[in-house]
Amino acid sequence: MPADRASQPDPPAQGPAPELELEYGQRRALTKVREFPHSPGVYLFKDLAGIVIYVGKATDLRSRAGSYFVKAAAEDPRTGPWVQDICDADYIECDSEVDALLVESRLIKDIQPRHNKEQKDDKTFPYLMITTRDDFPRVEVTREPKERGVKLYGPFASAGALRGAVQVLQRIFKFRTCSLDIADGDERWRWFRPCLLASINQCTAPCNLRISREEYRRAIHRLQMFLSGDKAILLRQLQDDMQAASAALQFERAARLRDEIHMLKTLDQRGELDTHAQPEVFFIDPHKGLAGLRRVLKLATLPRKIEGIDIAHLQGGQTVASLVQFLDGLPFKPGYRRYKIRSVEGVDDFRSIQEVVARRYRRLYDESDVFPDLLLIDGGKGQLNAALAAFREQSLTPPTILSLAKRDEEIYLPGQSEPLRLSRHAFALRLLQYVRDEAHRFAQHYHHILRKKSTLGSARADELRRTRGRDPDAP
Repeated sequence: MPADRASQPDPPAQGPAPELELEYGQRRALTKVREFPHSPGVYLFKDLAGIVIYVGKATDLRSRAGSYFVKAAAEDPRTGPWVQDICDADYIECDSEVDALLVESRLIKDIQPRHNKEQKDDKTFPYLMITTRDDFPRVEVTREPKERGVKLYGPFASAGALRGAVQVLQRIFKFRTCSLDIADGDERWRWFRPCLLASINQCTAPCNLRISREEYRRAIHRLQMFLSGDKAILLRQLQDDMQAASAALQFERAARLRDEIHMLKTLDQRGELDTHAQPEVFFIDPHKGLAGLRRVLKLATLPRKIEGIDIAHLQGGQTVASLVQFLDGLPFKPGYRRYKIRSVEGVDDFRSIQEVVARRYRRLYDESDVFPDLLLIDGGKGQLNAALAAFREQSLTPPTILSLAKRDEEIYLPGQSEPLRLSRHAFALRLLQYVRDEAHRFAQHYHHILRKKSTLGSARADELRRTRGRDPDAP
């Protein structure tokens, strides 16, 4: 994921370094910081005149704020020129990291501290945008917000943290993030196939008319209340609505409201935002990429659900595979999977691909789950044929399937002897590259985890042998 810390130049979190000589104002601020709680929140640094010069969010206020008073912060080119100006510090405690992200954004927008304006590049800051004029408003992260027909929140310092927050909030309010133009009352939508988000209960599927316009917009209104900082009022309203639904014997609605209340109250247990954040690539327009794929592959509909598979080898021995999932042209991390190859010894990419494809899609078939619209295999014609062989062996009908060879970015399709070559600037190719590269990154990450476990395991075994006197080389 590209670094995106444009207006939040946080140094590494660590304790105060005794060897750093602090100015008087810094020592006074550090004394206050040492009394900060170990909880999520927003910290504010002030200068000698009491003016706020920097605002930041933290999962641990004392640790994060304290990291500005160490030698590394003074030497860091992003923070070094101004940390000596810190003369006072204050904080706002928050219920969760999501709350802290929203409070930080509002404070930066209102106060405009001078050291929150530094930019590492020429990209604009991300916003959270709700398309209020739609019958079923959608929620999206954008760097090019519209001026009309939308409600904007932000700007935010980190696109990654914002995407992570959207993932967390979507589990509570179940809003849509797709680009479909859904019209209320259009019966044709009853035959539309919802994406995976509906299956895992993260979207109420207005694309299939599973929710009324009024009920959906009530959920969006609750989301807006939360984003505006009215969490306490929202919780009271939800409690009242739940009791009214229960009194009216609307037990299903009452149960949904109960779950929503519980998740809002336990936002601090949702995990860090980085675990939910999605990878981001700035030069890809997912909508144009999907439209391009539909055109060049001659598909009847947009390939809204794409899966990509890659193989990695652990020091030429143990082989692992990764599967990544994209919905509407963007990565969907809950759909990612990792596999250890079981039946292949040594390095054999073809047989490894055959195994993982067979395991993945046999399971989907047995569980009556939906196949992707498009399956991408990292590699050339041989890798594509290995994947096709897996479907034949399992007597399964494959989805649209292709392979992408990295050397010349050639696309191989079943039944075609010559590869398809697209312009390097084609949106369709860029989207395929995004899927392929994300599958490769995820496979290498798994590779790294296993290598680390192997190294630690060997070291632990050696230590145990020495401790028990079983190591002939032990001193």
